[in-house]
Amino acid sequence: MRKYIDNDYYLTNRKALGLILRYKIHKNNKEYISMMIEKNYKINNIKLDKEQKEALFTEEINTLVLASAGSGKTLTICAKVKYLLDIGIEPNEILVLSFTNSSVNDLKNKINCDINIYTFHKLAVELLSDYNTYYSLTSDYLEYIIKEMFLSIVKNISDRDLSYFVNEISSFIKLFKSYNFNKKYLDKISKNNLLLKVIKKVYEIYNDELYSQGLYDFNDLISRACALIKLRGLKRYFKYIIIDEFQDISLERLELIRLIRESCSSKIFAVGDDFQSIYKFSGSSVDMIINIKKYLGYTKIIKLTNTYRNPIELVRVSNRFISKNHHQIRKKINSSKRINRPIKIIYYVKNMDIKFKKILDIISGDILILARNNNDINYILDKEVKLESDKVLYNNRFFSFKTVHKAKGLESDNVILLNLNNSNYGFPNKIENKIQKLILPKDKYLYEEERRLFYVALTRTKNNIYLLVDRQNPSIFVKELIYNSKMYIEVINL
Repeated sequence: MRKYIDNDYYLTNRKALGLILRYKIHKNNKEYISMMIEKNYKINNIKLDKEQKEALFTEEINTLVLASAGSGKTLTICAKVKYLLDIGIEPNEILVLSFTNSSVNDLKNKINCDINIYTFHKLAVELLSDYNTYYSLTSDYLEYIIKEMFLSIVKNISDRDLSYFVNEISSFIKLFKSYNFNKKYLDKISKNNLLLKVIKKVYEIYNDELYSQGLYDFNDLISRACALIKLRGLKRYFKYIIIDEFQDISLERLELIRLIRESCSSKIFAVGDDFQSIYKFSGSSVDMIINIKKYLGYTKIIKLTNTYRNPIELVRVSNRFISKNHHQIRKKINSSKRINRPIKIIYYVKNMDIKFKKILDIISGDILILARNNNDINYILDKEVKLESDKVLYNNRFFSFKTVHKAKGLESDNVILLNLNNSNYGFPNKIENKIQKLILPKDKYLYEEERRLFYVALTRTKNNIYLLVDRQNPSIFVKELIYNSKMYIEVINL
């Protein structure tokens, strides 16, 4: 057991020494140790609440922690890891997985222990190395094949048209592979569709070329790791698998987890929020968190219902909004923070940039600028407002700018959401890819994922969120907020 005097649990020296002494006496009594730790359990000088403690001490085979926005998801993961280490689990027996390099690095910094913390693709690379599997990784070979095919068949094709076909076909094939579809399904859906027949041909050439040259793409990493585990067994042992952002899981990633679990009899501790499942376009499916028992078997579900970020007024609005998606897990979220009208609507007619600058002038504290689409930033840029990397510069102040997809997991004192108009590229975005629809899970409610994305935008703020709305053509989401939650909304005339 690690000494408590110098770690993040913040026990006093006397209590720490007493706990260590009692541990030596009762080192084989896991329940006793858990009870002693629970009495004064803190992480990074933050005391865990009742629900976080329940998640910490659960010993079920499968546990899903439904962590609402701002409820301490990362804190709970860090506490779980440190608790496991303190009850004697070896560092190399713990596997922590997340979906992006930035989230992995954040967990590494906060956990600050030498354990396995990977993205799924990095885990696949590590597993492949166990089998002495050598390969070259490619990221642009698919695009190269598509260009070569079209340039050889279609004469005088414009750069714009070529770019369109490259994007459409490569996106479809990557998505097709991430959903673990097989060639027979592609044969079936391509019979009466010319574009899909072209896609099928590209898919066949692409796979043949990868195989002949010993190349892998990112999807191949995970599928190949799965195949080797089935064929030759797992070379490592993980007693606990901790999965961050479980709502973003895909079928191929889940297959890898199940194979590891079957090889090691691992316990799975998954943390996520079905309200924030927003990556269907890259292979994730909200059904896998909502119906987790169908995929993993019996699973204990623990809800973290206290948000330490949003005021209760914003919680009421965002919960009512997201609950229109009936295919979601119901949660009653609480907050001790209060702000009378945290949603501020600022209408513009033509020049959004003028209103935007006026908002910046009246807000103090940190500001996170959000948009549904990257191009929305262009509406506010001029001689006074400039974009430098992912920062907006105005009056010698820098403000972070993100699309809502990239802002998941972030928070700020205040948030400004741009370009809330009712158009194809507004919010909700109404562009529908008819080819990808053939393989994507069907929405059970109109603009289901766009609604979750808007929920993510609303819940990034600690205080107020400012909505820039086209007065002559407001977003249907804004209209819904006004109709259902007018008492929590303030219209500001600038």
